[in-house]
Amino acid sequence: MYQYHCLNPISNIGLSRFTEEYQKTDSMEHAEGVLVRSAAMHDLELPKKLLAVARAGAGTNNIPLEKCAEQGIVVFNTPGANANGVKELVIAGMLLASRDVTGGIDWVKANADVETVGKDAEKAKKNFAGTEIYGKRLGIIGLGAIGIRVANAAVALGMEVYGYDPYLSVDAALKLTREVKHVKNVDDIYADCDYITVHVPLMDATKGMIDAAAIEKMKEGVIVLNFARDQLVNEKDMVAALEAGKVRKYVSDFPNPTTAGTKGCIVIPHLGASTEESEDNCAMMAVDELMDYLENGNIRNSVNYPACNMGVCSNVGRIAVLHKNIANMITQFTAAFGEAGINISDMTNKSRGEYAYTLMDIAAAADEKILARLNSIEGVFRVRVVK
Repeated sequence: MYQYHCLNPISNIGLSRFTEEYQKTDSMEHAEGVLVRSAAMHDLELPKKLLAVARAGAGTNNIPLEKCAEQGIVVFNTPGANANGVKELVIAGMLLASRDVTGGIDWVKANADVETVGKDAEKAKKNFAGTEIYGKRLGIIGLGAIGIRVANAAVALGMEVYGYDPYLSVDAALKLTREVKHVKNVDDIYADCDYITVHVPLMDATKGMIDAAAIEKMKEGVIVLNFARDQLVNEKDMVAALEAGKVRKYVSDFPNPTTAGTKGCIVIPHLGASTEESEDNCAMMAVDELMDYLENGNIRNSVNYPACNMGVCSNVGRIAVLHKNIANMITQFTAAFGEAGINISDMTNKSRGEYAYTLMDIAAAADEKILARLNSIEGVFRVRVVK
């Protein structure tokens, strides 16, 4: 029996995928698996029993990835599960920035008690006139699960779409419609596009990437959209560009004191993935990842350990070892089993940066002695009997 704990409310549709071998616990101390959305985990004490954390969403800034890795805790996310919900809001953001819909709605509310509001609206509407997105150029920085969907949807709406992603995978490229122009220099996006939307992960290399220098390269009157992470944009530089008229509108899904209520900023209260469908999809994927890891040792969509899949074990046993990515580890593992007279019938070793993962199917059950031997090898974080 496995136990899991939810740090945030998780969709019941997702939780219903757990089999009878799983039991929900109110205590994280008793859980082998944790499901989380936005709860901050950096200051939490991670129990020794904890094997995996599944984030029902894409971003993992709220999870101490390195700390988890060094305790042999695999962290999963759910890339693409909420992509459609975010895509739809990006399109809505473009329309809101192009047409002063919110200004018009505010005018109607302010004049709701005026008997001639309908007649007056015909005169007032010129104050809220905008432009259409049809035929305009959209630049997309980052062609992952969300960026691809935005690109294809924008093409269908008649926009001329340019995409920039130096790490574009073959699988992602195959999902892009032919009409999307893939550029090799982000400066081409800045120089040529009427709308720019950013869809890259937040890391040291991307933090503040949309700054004064990048904005200077953009077209006059450009509209910038940020539904990825607020720290990707230097928002003080963005506000200055709005005040100077360089940027027409800035649309962000991340409220903060810099942009909230600022003229030219359309700030949405982090609604990108806040749809029933997105929450259900993320929860289902997170639960599936957690179960496959706990039951089979397989890793899909981890952010701190490499992907590894050996299917369902058909041998007597399966051992999982989470360890440092250093030389001579495999030799030591195989030697330990060899000395115990246990044959390794199948094995996979994968690495990701400083961390590695080895999965071994064995022809005889591993006893406490060999498990202790594996645990004693320098660089090993955790040894787990999967079966």
